[in-house]
Amino acid sequence: MKDKIRIISIVSYLLIILVGQMIGLPFILWLIFTAFDFGNIDQLFAIFGVIGVGINLTKWKNNKLLSIVSFALMLSPIISRFVQVPIEMFDYLAFEIPLTIFIITYLIFIVMNMFESKTGYNSRLRQ
Repeated sequence: MKDKIRIISIVSYLLIILVGQMIGLPFILWLIFTAFDFGNIDQLFAIFGVIGVGINLTKWKNNKLLSIVSFALMLSPIISRFVQVPIEMFDYLAFEIPLTIFIITYLIFIVMNMFESKTGYNSRLRQ
């Protein structure tokens, strides 16, 4: 159950649409292209976002501290865009719905990690 919630969270994060002047761009493409756009402050935040997604693909994805750090790293490019662009530019459902799903499901994932490590619930089920 926890892995399904994490997957839903990551997929919704990558499917956030950023509207440009002509077309919308999926967030994953923005992260990749901006990570290689040298001399731009957005490059730093895009790299943070890619690292955050990368942490979720490693064997340490269930570590409490790393899951919180990953969440912060993944939110940093979005917060950066909020600061740089007027808030009215984000008032569309293709941005709001995936972002809301990402935040809610990832917070549920973090809470489940805390609950599991505190009670040892999942380890008792495996015995």
